[in-house]
Amino acid sequence: MKEKIRGSIIGAALGDALGAPIEKLSHSKIKEMYGKVTDLNVESYKSKSKTHGKGYGRITDDTLLSIRLCEMYNEKIDHIDTYDVFTLIKKIFFQKMWVPEYQKEIPLIERLFYPEKYIFLSNYLASRDPRSGGTGNMVNCGAAMYMTPVGLVNACDPLRAYEEAINFGLSHQHSYGLEAAGVFAACVAAAMIPGIKMSEVASLAIDLAKDGTQLAIKDIVKETVLMDKNEDNADKFHEIIKKYSPMGDNVERFEDQVGLPTENYTPSRLKSIEELPIAIGYCMLYEDDLMRAMTEGVNSGRDTDSIGVMIGAILGAKLGVQSINEELIDHLKDANRYDFMDIADKFYETVSEIHEKDRKRYINIIDMRKR
Repeated sequence: MKEKIRGSIIGAALGDALGAPIEKLSHSKIKEMYGKVTDLNVESYKSKSKTHGKGYGRITDDTLLSIRLCEMYNEKIDHIDTYDVFTLIKKIFFQKMWVPEYQKEIPLIERLFYPEKYIFLSNYLASRDPRSGGTGNMVNCGAAMYMTPVGLVNACDPLRAYEEAINFGLSHQHSYGLEAAGVFAACVAAAMIPGIKMSEVASLAIDLAKDGTQLAIKDIVKETVLMDKNEDNADKFHEIIKKYSPMGDNVERFEDQVGLPTENYTPSRLKSIEELPIAIGYCMLYEDDLMRAMTEGVNSGRDTDSIGVMIGAILGAKLGVQSINEELIDHLKDANRYDFMDIADKFYETVSEIHEKDRKRYINIIDMRKR
C-alpha cells in the first residue's frame, strides 16, 4: 500500500505541475504555441518567468489544498466530516505555507480561486451550517481537485470514499461539483485495489455517480474503448463532453461578458464537470503508462492542471510510485520546496493508523451484536 500511496500523491502533484503552465489554453492553442508539452521545464504563456508563476515544475492550489488535507488527517488520525472544514479554514486563512508560484510564505487563501475562497466566506464569515456551506457557490471542480487524500484513507473501499468526500465537500461545493468530488475520491480508492483494471474503476465510478456526472462518464467510457491510443483523441473527448459541460474553450473572464446570461457554473442535474470524465478516459486509454496518460490529458487543454491531478492520482494509485521517473520526483522537490515522498510516507503512517482504528471499530460492532 505504501508504494501506491506514494504513487498517488506524487502522481497528482506531477500532473498539477505538468498542466499548470498551459492551464486555460485550448487544445488547438497548445499545439500552436507549444507543439506538445512533455516535461516540466516549460514556461507559462502568462507569467513567462523561470522563478515565479506557473511553469518549470511549480505546483498550484490543487496540490497545496491536498497538502493541507493530508495535514488534517495527520492531526486527527481519523475520518473527516463536514465540520472539519473549520480546521481547513484555519489552515488556509490563519496559517502560512510556502506558495511556489509566489515564492513566499502566505496564507493559502491569497492564492485560491473565487469558489475556494467561498469556503471561508460561507462557513466562517457568514457562519452557515457547513452542511449547506457549498450552496450558492459557482459549480466547478474545486472540491474534486484536492480529494486524493480522501480516496487514499478509504483505500479499496470506493463507496466509503465517495460518502466521505461528499460529506466533507458539502462545506465547499454543491450539485455536480460536489458529485465529482465523491466520484473522484471513489476512483482513487478503487485504484488502490491490487490488480484492478481501469475498466473496473470506471464501472465502479458509473455505479456510484449520479445524474449528469454518471451520464458523462458513461458516454466517455463507451467511446474510449473504440479509440486508437496512437491518435490525438482530445477533440473526440471534447465533442462527447460538450453535452454536459457546454462552455467549451470559453474558460476565461472578460469585461464584455459581464451581465450576459449563461448557464456556465450553475447547478444542474444534467451537467458534469469535464475534468473527471476526461481524466477517466485518458486513464483507460493508457492504463499502464502514467506519463503517457498524463501528457495526453494535459495537452487536451482547458483545465489542464486539474485533469493532470486526477490522472496522476488515479493511475499513481493503480501503478505505484515505480511508474514515476525519480528525476521528476526530484524536480518537483527542488521546484516547490516540498518533499512529496516524505509527505506521502507520513500520510501512509496516518492511513495505517486510521485503518487500525476502523478494524477495532468493526470488531467492537461484531462483539456487540453477539451479546
